[in-house]
Amino acid sequence: MPQTFYSNGKLLITGEYAVLDGAKALALPTKFGQDLVVESGTQQTLHWKSFEHDRKTWFEDTLSFTAIAESQTSGNKVRDTLLTILHQAFAMSPKMWDEPGFVVETHLNFPRNWGLGTSSTLINNIAQWFGIDAYELLWKSFGGSGYDIACAQHDKPIVYKLQHAKPIVAEVTFNPRFKTQLYFVYLNQKQSSKEAIAAYKQQPNKASLLSEIDLITHAALTVTDAHDFAALLESHEAIMAQILKLEPVKTKLFPDFKGSIKSLGAWGGDFVLVVAAHDPTEYFRAKGFDTILRYQDMIL
Repeated sequence: MPQTFYSNGKLLITGEYAVLDGAKALALPTKFGQDLVVESGTQQTLHWKSFEHDRKTWFEDTLSFTAIAESQTSGNKVRDTLLTILHQAFAMSPKMWDEPGFVVETHLNFPRNWGLGTSSTLINNIAQWFGIDAYELLWKSFGGSGYDIACAQHDKPIVYKLQHAKPIVAEVTFNPRFKTQLYFVYLNQKQSSKEAIAAYKQQPNKASLLSEIDLITHAALTVTDAHDFAALLESHEAIMAQILKLEPVKTKLFPDFKGSIKSLGAWGGDFVLVVAAHDPTEYFRAKGFDTILRYQDMIL
């Protein structure tokens, strides 16, 4: 009998980068995610097949238990990343070595270049399958703050905080009356945050930054007006632009836009959050950005 596991995707509304140092971050699980289906296999091997949202195979390989145990990398980035995660998972749950083998399929229901959590949903699904702690698996294999794991596990908006290297997750009410004025626009490229994280980490004396981000996160949960919410997002952008030494996305790409735009997660790619009094689809499509989702179509 197959086992099926599912995890939600994620969007980080406030606290990008600063969440690594303990800032409170508002994060939203998405209607998009990934499942993992496991069946029994043979010959101490794990046959893996990953499917795109359109059911096309984007990765397939067979890994021996020996290769996993010895972490035998091959130079194939996708395979080696999967191997790293599985190596840690087996180490955390040694009883799995006693199994005859596995046949595994993963299924995304969103384009994997969207940046909604292809890796975090995978890690959380593997953790569910192995019966291990997903945060520990993340930190032993990938690293990161862990907010994406929290979104994978929760079906409601959350405020996430790292405290003494432990995740603190609180489900919160975030159902703004102005949500019909909120849109998510994909910037046509998946963004790696490594360089920006490195720049962020070099900044000294970030205590005041964390306090400012905490205040914005709390305020975002209570504002009742789209204009006030947009002002919070703009303040957040200005603070992070100064820290990261990067140009805010609106200034860089959309200076003539009549509304507010905030980067979500890694600056320079993935999705941005747009606050607009009127449907901005025509504006963004004219600029070459065709993926525009309404708040209610994206967020659980």
